Amino acid sequence: MAPPRNLLGFMVLILSLSICNATIFHPISDTHRFAAQQLFKPIDGSFGSLEETYEALRIFQVLNVGKNVDISSTTCPLVKKILGSSDSSPKDFFYALKVNSILKCEIDADTFEGITSKLQTIVKDAELLLDFYHSIGSLVLIKNQGSKGEIVLGDADGTFHSIKALSQSDGKWRYSFNGAESSTYAAGLALESLAGVVSLASSEIDQSMIGTVKNDIMKLFDSLQKYDDGAQYFDEKSADTREHQGPLSTTSSVVHGITAFSAVTSGTLNVPGDKILGLAKFFLGIGVPGNANDLFSQIDSLACLENNKISVPLIISLPATVLSLTKNDKLKVNVNTVLGSEAPPLTVKLVQAVSSSSKGTPVVENQELEFDTESSAHYLDISAKGFDVGKYTFVFRVLLRDPEHKNIYSTGGQTQVPIFVTGLVKVDGAEIAVLESDLVSVEIKKK
Repeated sequence: MAPPRNLLGFMVLILSLSICNATIFHPISDTHRFAAQQLFKPIDGSFGSLEETYEALRIFQVLNVGKNVDISSTTCPLVKKILGSSDSSPKDFFYALKVNSILKCEIDADTFEGITSKLQTIVKDAELLLDFYHSIGSLVLIKNQGSKGEIVLGDADGTFHSIKALSQSDGKWRYSFNGAESSTYAAGLALESLAGVVSLASSEIDQSMIGTVKNDIMKLFDSLQKYDDGAQYFDEKSADTREHQGPLSTTSSVVHGITAFSAVTSGTLNVPGDKILGLAKFFLGIGVPGNANDLFSQIDSLACLENNKISVPLIISLPATVLSLTKNDKLKVNVNTVLGSEAPPLTVKLVQAVSSSSKGTPVVENQELEFDTESSAHYLDISAKGFDVGKYTFVFRVLLRDPEHKNIYSTGGQTQVPIFVTGLVKVDGAEIAVLESDLVSVEIKKK
């Protein structure tokens, strides 16, 4: 017969019974890669329209998957047909050229020459923002695909002014000269179009106009919204009868616009790095989208942020936030770019670790984590630092070692993460009682 429990000590496994609502962001992972291959599957050698085809190819390109997918034999003839047709619209040209930028279909020089002439005429007569966007974007694609002829805009300054005339005082843009409604989504399209004008200009664009657009961008960021976890985003609050653009597509449009414009203009765009990091957190906070359009918007936007001229966001993440003293678990911290690439040389410092049961006295302060070159992780042996079982708030700070990197990367200051430390605790002469008034609570009563 077993001895009475009150005569023996017994082991109690301490488990965390509540989860903190803090969000821990993680870079793009294999889960996204798997989702991409599930959501983008060709049927009879086709992904559908050329727009859908480009989205699939672009996602595969960024995530480095789908290498066994070959749609060239079915897609390239369609690309050639669109590019060779006099009935094709600027939007048709735009997506045909985007697909061609990846598939590298064999397009003859005469076809490119004919498209170029048509697009330049459309730009000259354009009154709608979308016509500017698709035509200028197509000309940039032709230029980047190695056209033998020189691709330039005859009146780049005039085109720049025409697009700028659609802007509003709040940094948003209109879709047409007759439209009174301003749009955040349209602002992204306009900025990307202006970036195309700069890259196609035969001489430098008026720098005062460049400066004005940079000020417009700063005004646009005044409308940036945020969540408590640090994620920041743009939303569309237009009453226009057009299809409503949600936060994901609107934020994606702005990210494409600002990164494209900053890439082709001299000087800096004075958008704080913390705001760029906030935008990255918004896209990562979505997790793994369940439909193809959202996954494309997420991944393509993060690809823009991965290597942009304004500020490259670095993401601090933890493989595990529940650590066992019994198993001698170590605290591990990873710092990566949004797409999961390695960060530049840096130091991760544990500013403080405070127990929820204490009166604010840190268990650890200003502790530099050790770096493991094999796993590229920063770690701390918590068993050697006097941690007991319980819930803690860890505060981390990332410090870049190269001073010049402070102008390239954004680390976001301090990051708070809830950590649960578990283990086996020996308690003599005790019994456990579950209170009926609170089934979640556990009361330890000593006899």
